[in-house]
Amino acid sequence: MLSRVADHLYWMSRYLERAEHTARLLDVSLYHLLDQNTDYAAQRWKRLYESLRIPPPAQKVDDAYSVTQALVFDTDNTSSIVSCIASARENAQQVRERISSEMWEQLNRLFLRVKQANMEDMWFAAPHEFLTDIKEGVQLFQGITDSTRSYDEGWHFIQIGRYIERAWATSSLIDVHFRTASQAQPEPTDALPSDHLDYLEWVGLLRSCSAFQAYCRVYTANIYPERIAEFLLFNNEFPHSIHFSVTMLQNALRSIAKATNARRAQRIERLAGRLSAALNYDQIEDIIEDIHPYLEHIQQQCTQIHNAIHQTYISYPVDAALTLEGAAQS
Repeated sequence: MLSRVADHLYWMSRYLERAEHTARLLDVSLYHLLDQNTDYAAQRWKRLYESLRIPPPAQKVDDAYSVTQALVFDTDNTSSIVSCIASARENAQQVRERISSEMWEQLNRLFLRVKQANMEDMWFAAPHEFLTDIKEGVQLFQGITDSTRSYDEGWHFIQIGRYIERAWATSSLIDVHFRTASQAQPEPTDALPSDHLDYLEWVGLLRSCSAFQAYCRVYTANIYPERIAEFLLFNNEFPHSIHFSVTMLQNALRSIAKATNARRAQRIERLAGRLSAALNYDQIEDIIEDIHPYLEHIQQQCTQIHNAIHQTYISYPVDAALTLEGAAQS
């Protein structure tokens, strides 16, 4: 496969995963405004920006309307939902011949849906329905991809983009939540006692990963931070857990290395294998007291894997590729 094609498929998938993640977090935050006072709402918006690694605006960080405008429609913000979907479509357009017509049509529908929307109509109509359309639009694209495209190298690059973005984003979300949970909280009101507010925050973390019902099936409805961390980190069956994402990432990397006979891929496999081994054997009781450096290390490892993928399959030197090709033919 041409490195150009692999690069576009990879980033198409990453941008769509990022758009769906942002829509999910924003939808949960808007929903929880109904149960929180102003002080808690301001704290939640700051946490949202930090988990998305987006610098908050200088003013109105606690204004739900302004936050939604910035995260959905602001084209100057490269991480907004509109920008991510537009970038995904642009990457798909560059490799139009390598994706199915059904994939292109669904991505185009999603792009037109957000392009034709405006903040006023969305806000005063139904923000939840709009954000749900975004989430379901991305999920439908993923399903169409799995149903209409051959499971070749290109498909595996799409999987890599999806799951490396998911692992990085989920680890960032958990990290920010656990760090801010230990900070001083605003004084609870009589209507909203502190234990109720804590419960809402932890449920919000689970809902932000579409994990509340799956968590309850494993641990019942008892909400404990340690169990939430264990589920989102180490559960190997839930699609949004870090363990599951890294396993899928590792499988895709192995398939590409096998298909290409790329000796250069050994470094990527070592990096992914090291991360996978840690998630296989680490225990929550061993890392919960120092969960911040643990999650930060996961994000660093995801960045290292991304860089290694780029160096191995995207921007490798031509002379190195010719040398390897000659060795393979001899």
